[in-house]
Amino acid sequence: MTGHDVVFVLVGLLTAAGAVFTVTSKNLMHAALFFAVTLGGIAGVFLTLAADFLALVQIVVYVGAVAVLFMFGLMLTRAPIGREALDGQNRGLAMAVAGGLFVVLSTLVIGAFGDLPTVEVTGPRIDDLGIAIFADWVLPFEVLSMLLLAALIGAIVLARRETGESGEELTVTRIQMAQDRDPDALEREQAALTSGSGGAGEEHA
Repeated sequence: MTGHDVVFVLVGLLTAAGAVFTVTSKNLMHAALFFAVTLGGIAGVFLTLAADFLALVQIVVYVGAVAVLFMFGLMLTRAPIGREALDGQNRGLAMAVAGGLFVVLSTLVIGAFGDLPTVEVTGPRIDDLGIAIFADWVLPFEVLSMLLLAALIGAIVLARRETGESGEELTVTRIQMAQDRDPDALEREQAALTSGSGGAGEEHA
């Protein structure tokens, strides 16, 4: 086993460990961090396979955009970070299904590509990839850009507070709730508030 093989195995183990901790962590923020580690490990696998361009794309798009977007979404939306009370009870079944899928996919991939001859990697030219992306595949590239923009706008919308800066939304909500309630009950509450404020004024006097 060469040094390259050792590095490949270590990076693969790091990636697998990050994926396991992502789905087993009790804290959502920790899960997002382990998810970023997993994506970075995949970039490391690309580097060991002499796919420098794919590694850079993996780091820029997934680690630098998607994983960071998840973290900002968790922080800005004030979502519950810890494990919820209503937790799933089918962990054993989920682990069995995931393990079965892993075995099946591994068998299919090894059977399809295991007998291919080993050739020396020359590496693609980055300028050819750039020309292909912005000439032949410009429409899918722009669609992906719009998808990332939509995800960013969605994160901003989710992060907005329930009431605006002027409190206008809260006023509208109260008016709608008042309209849906019984008019007699509203009159009784108003009378109670009026009498209460009058009594408080007399005591203060």
